[in-house]
Amino acid sequence: MNALKKYKIVAATCGLLVASCNVGHGEEIPAPDSFTGEVVPFLKAHCYECHNSEEPEGGIAFDQYKQTANVQQDYDLWEQVIRLVNEHQMPPADQPQPSMLEVSKLSLALEAVLESFDCSADKHPGRVTVRRLNKAEYNNTIRDLTGLDLNLAAGFPSDDVGEGFDNIGDVLSLPPILLEKYIEAAYVIADEIFEDEALAKKIFPHQPGSDNLLAQAQSARLNIQHFASRAFRRPVTQDEQVRLFTIMRDAWGQDSESEEIYKTVVVAALTSPHFLFRIEKDPSQDDANGIRKLDGFELASRLSYFLWSSMPDQRLLDLAKTGKLTQRDVLVAEAKRMLLDPKASAIVENFAGQWLQLRDVTRLEPDPDLFPNFDDELQASMRKETELFFQAMISEDRNVLEFLTADFTYVNQRLASHYGLQPIKGQGFQRVKLSKGRRGVLTHASILMLTSNPTRTSPVKRGKWILDNILAEPPPPPPADVPELEEGIETLGSLREQMEQHRSNESCAVCHRTMDALGFGLENFDAIGAWRERDGKFEIDASGELPGGISFDGADGLMQVLTDRKSEQFCRCLAQKLLTYGLGRGLTSYDRCVINDAYEQLKASGYRFSELVVSIVTSDPFMMRGSVSKDD
Repeated sequence: MNALKKYKIVAATCGLLVASCNVGHGEEIPAPDSFTGEVVPFLKAHCYECHNSEEPEGGIAFDQYKQTANVQQDYDLWEQVIRLVNEHQMPPADQPQPSMLEVSKLSLALEAVLESFDCSADKHPGRVTVRRLNKAEYNNTIRDLTGLDLNLAAGFPSDDVGEGFDNIGDVLSLPPILLEKYIEAAYVIADEIFEDEALAKKIFPHQPGSDNLLAQAQSARLNIQHFASRAFRRPVTQDEQVRLFTIMRDAWGQDSESEEIYKTVVVAALTSPHFLFRIEKDPSQDDANGIRKLDGFELASRLSYFLWSSMPDQRLLDLAKTGKLTQRDVLVAEAKRMLLDPKASAIVENFAGQWLQLRDVTRLEPDPDLFPNFDDELQASMRKETELFFQAMISEDRNVLEFLTADFTYVNQRLASHYGLQPIKGQGFQRVKLSKGRRGVLTHASILMLTSNPTRTSPVKRGKWILDNILAEPPPPPPADVPELEEGIETLGSLREQMEQHRSNESCAVCHRTMDALGFGLENFDAIGAWRERDGKFEIDASGELPGGISFDGADGLMQVLTDRKSEQFCRCLAQKLLTYGLGRGLTSYDRCVINDAYEQLKASGYRFSELVVSIVTSDPFMMRGSVSKDD
């Protein structure tokens, strides 16, 4: 149902007026019949007691919204209010409950208000903080710039994480110890280049035509221009060439050997901010509305670091030079080309590795007494399975809903035995059809072990993981005075019975009703992802009921519910994660316009992964840069 038709139905049914907004400034004009007439009275009656400015539970104070929902900035809040009230998760069960008519009126009123979110208003592309290369990007860039795969960043300090990823500009600082490491690494790289004469000639291809000083100086200038332009991922300026040539000339004046002279240039370029950071020009006073379109070279870097975690290749740089890369059809074609390149494995390692938390798998330590068959080989196989599956999703351009529903996976003999599958031939990984009960990544041993405790499964962790990473519904932190569920299921009853006791505290029950139900759908899998029918002396009950009376039984049923009832929510969650990673910044309310377009494009394309990428790289936030005053 399109927005206009939906609005007309809402307005005709309830006599509500949709809040409009000043498209020039993004300031909302209140709609008294919808917000102040329906929403505010509901909030006063059912929400102010807990969510007020003096004691804002969960950091939410509804009494500050008396005239307007401020929908252009706080859309996510009101969207969550609709969901929680409709699912009877709020108000808490121990508080007076609104009637069905009150809930219906609130929902319709808020939906009318949210319809006022204006994606056709002034552009709000946002502004990405200047980004330092993170460890993965540094290693890959050195590899593609020089041909040397040295993994020097392994010795660098760990990158900070923001918004769930380690490529977020706001958290990629440059501590003094890292600067020292960069200098040390630059000298190592310079030495390695000139250990191989063929490599040195490839990196510095211009040779003097004669032995006279003029010819040598000319070739030196060309080599500087060639290397620095590749290192800086754009043509070097005349001033930069002069500075680098001066460094070389000073070394020359000290009668240094030719190799040593060129090494000074390598070190200077590799310790320059223009190599270590991805620098984009801010809009000028002449740019309309404080927004500028990225030039071809800036766009090439955004694209290559998004899909390859590395510098642009020569094709991208050539297209940037001619100005063609900023053309939509060319940009789309390049994105699809890059997804099929082996370097796109970086999305698996760096995006999936953080979205699905695969990087943590090899750090887990299940209890060896309870799981004596668990070993390093099995642990590594678990992570590899999910990585190979994700790679297939990209290379085969599969339907993204198969993250939830796929009936195939990749196993070696060790993992096949763990899953109870038929033996496979050979030592490597093979694509196999899954047995009943396993579907999609949520039933991969990697994810199941990530969301367990060392000694037992954790429906809470599994449910929270699904809410966080699959549905983009992160629950609030637990109340400080509520103890964690203790071990000892043999004496306290089954795990399900313990969880029911835990939910007797209504402050816990609000979130746990959903989390526990989702987690119990995976209870047929133990803490290391093996299938089981019993948990000790207790028979497994993998049934669950989600708010709204949605029931299911077991992992198959859970995946069906997620696909049938939550597919849009999953697609939007995946789009949000990928957009955050692709931009290198947290999302704002205005970015929901990109998410909306991405979802519509996904639906129209049969949910193909490449179309999700295309929708991101052709969006305003990806292709433009706003000024400080516009967005901060």
